[in-house]
Amino acid sequence: MNILALIGSPRKGSNTDTLVEQALKGSEVGGHTYEKIYLYNYDISPCIDCRKCKKGDCVCVIDDGMQEMYPKMDGADVIIFGTPNYWYGPTAKMKLLIDRMRPYVANGKLKGKKAVVITPAAEGPNACNPLIEMFRMSFDYLEMECAGVILATAYERGEVRDDQEALNNAYGLGASL
Repeated sequence: MNILALIGSPRKGSNTDTLVEQALKGSEVGGHTYEKIYLYNYDISPCIDCRKCKKGDCVCVIDDGMQEMYPKMDGADVIIFGTPNYWYGPTAKMKLLIDRMRPYVANGKLKGKKAVVITPAAEGPNACNPLIEMFRMSFDYLEMECAGVILATAYERGEVRDDQEALNNAYGLGASL
């Protein structure tokens, strides 16, 4: 399987990055290939509701970093959405990406693919309910399968490295793909 890991944290080496990296290490057990992308390295504009993605080839016409992202998402069997919990939702960059996934509603290219959500939160897993519900509803809309969710309590840089249970859960999820 081909796994695409999308990191929505603005910091490389963040708690989100650490948990996603553990899941990717776990995926190596099954011989899966993967690519990890830091969304903050890409210029992703907001959706402008032009609705051109609902006509013809069902593609987005905005010329920005998402044009590099779409083929990567098309080619993935599993997409990991890694984002810290900001105000009970994803980071702005992750939300921009999600909003720009609108062409997939019309073209169906994500139908049947697996999705994973990995989220650390300062307030802990219970604070992630709105974020997880947003992802689950989006996956349902896109006809994707939610293959797992990893939630952890972490705020300070590197804090999650001391949470062996969260690290093991992330590795185990990756190994189970």
